[in-house]
Amino acid sequence: MATEDEHPRHPDIAAMLTNQTSACKAARAAIAAGGEVQVLDGEAPHWMVAGIAATRLRRSLKRGWPTTLGLDESVEILARHRGEQLRTGMILSADRSWLFNLYFDATGTELLACSGVKRPPQPSTKGSCES
Repeated sequence: MATEDEHPRHPDIAAMLTNQTSACKAARAAIAAGGEVQVLDGEAPHWMVAGIAATRLRRSLKRGWPTTLGLDESVEILARHRGEQLRTGMILSADRSWLFNLYFDATGTELLACSGVKRPPQPSTKGSCES
């Protein structure tokens, strides 16, 4: 049976959200309201993590989505970490209306950036009848 020492717990994400970007306050609130937090175990190369964030930013600007937080700041911060391995994570708000992306250093002990995107409303299945 594995001990806690063999599988250390992820650090307190809410405490790590210290205003790296404009999305941090909303991400902390999402955690406090019961949002789901997930930190991925593996490392990914900078080019992949930063490339995905930059693509999200380009698409949001092209489509005129004003419902992002800290995405432009996250892209700028990630650009300073070229050549490094990074870890990622996410926070899904309890009402599922916001998704926050977390960007960590390779050890997962330093939160570099946080971005958030408001998710489109999900179609309701309440009140639908089957014939």
